[in-house]
Amino acid sequence: MMNLYLVGAGGHCHSCIDVVEQEKKYAIQGLFDLPARVGEKVLNYPILGTDDDFAKYVSPQNYFLITLGQVKSAEARIRVYEKLKNLNAQFAVVVSPRAYVSKHSHLGAGTIVLHGGLVNAGSRVGVNCILNSQALIEHDAIIEDHCHISTGAIVNGGCQVGAQSFVGSQATLRHSLKIPMKSFVQAGKFVNRAEDLK
Repeated sequence: MMNLYLVGAGGHCHSCIDVVEQEKKYAIQGLFDLPARVGEKVLNYPILGTDDDFAKYVSPQNYFLITLGQVKSAEARIRVYEKLKNLNAQFAVVVSPRAYVSKHSHLGAGTIVLHGGLVNAGSRVGVNCILNSQALIEHDAIIEDHCHISTGAIVNGGCQVGAQSFVGSQATLRHSLKIPMKSFVQAGKFVNRAEDLK
């Protein structure tokens, strides 16, 4: 298995750890979080340092996954992503064995697909995205960089979700809908047209 370091040690991280352990592709070596938490353990994995320590761990043998959550803004995840990218760090792509990702789709670096997620043929998912538990990305949909498609959300065929967007739990996007960058879709909402988000 390949070495993996996680960045962010909150609740979303717990879900990510479970997926990583189930996939058995990466071996978690430790986490990074706030200075006050260094030395703690999260599900038995040590918090090794902060983002100031990234450079010590960047090597061809090591991969990183950003496990900070994302609801109102993608800014924290983007900041960490850019810092790691500037260090030439390698980003993991993590897919739960309980998910389905078509071989005719594409997942960008740093993206995770949690339990029950489905990514259908012809779809493309950008970098540093979260496809949360039971999320459905239908055929030919495009999820741009730094998006979070939350639990049970449905992105129908041919949709395009702008970068840095959040699609809430159980929300549904009508087929072929395009929503702009930094969109926020409330949980449970059916979006028939982009104007519905204003």
